[in-house]
Amino acid sequence: LPGLHILAIIFALEVSVGKTNTVMALNNSDVLLPCTFTTCIGFQDLVFTWYFNSTELIYHGKIKSKASEPFLVGRNPRVEFVGSTTGKDNNISIVLKNVEFSDAGKYTCHVKNPKEKNAQHNATIFLTVVQKMVETDNTLTLIIVGVVGGLIGLLILFMLIKRVVLFIIKKTQDGK
Repeated sequence: LPGLHILAIIFALEVSVGKTNTVMALNNSDVLLPCTFTTCIGFQDLVFTWYFNSTELIYHGKIKSKASEPFLVGRNPRVEFVGSTTGKDNNISIVLKNVEFSDAGKYTCHVKNPKEKNAQHNATIFLTVVQKMVETDNTLTLIIVGVVGGLIGLLILFMLIKRVVLFIIKKTQDGK
């Protein structure tokens, strides 16, 4: 059956970005964009490409075979390959350096395997870039704690003074 043959090819190559396809990064930080692929029959001269918002090519690599690491064909200077294809997983993850707000968007990891009659598969990650929220939250909490702490301190001080004053008044009244 020719139909079954086609199905086998389609399902042989799988590309994955892990459990969640959304990544959050702090402005000006480096962010890991994970991607792995699996293939049932192995690969030869496999080509993988990372795209930003479907059109902009940001990393292009080629892998001769399972025994070799990928070699770079072309890349955006801010993108660094951090994966490995000689280990257990065929990891083709990249790191995007000094993330800016304009980097937020869709990142697609695309793989093409000539050994599987040029079977292709891709997976997508959505990147959101945030301002350093954590730090401002902390300062706000510290201010609140400081103010509340200060108020409690003032209250205790006020009660102590009141006691001392009352004690002095009582003493002077007793003395009369």
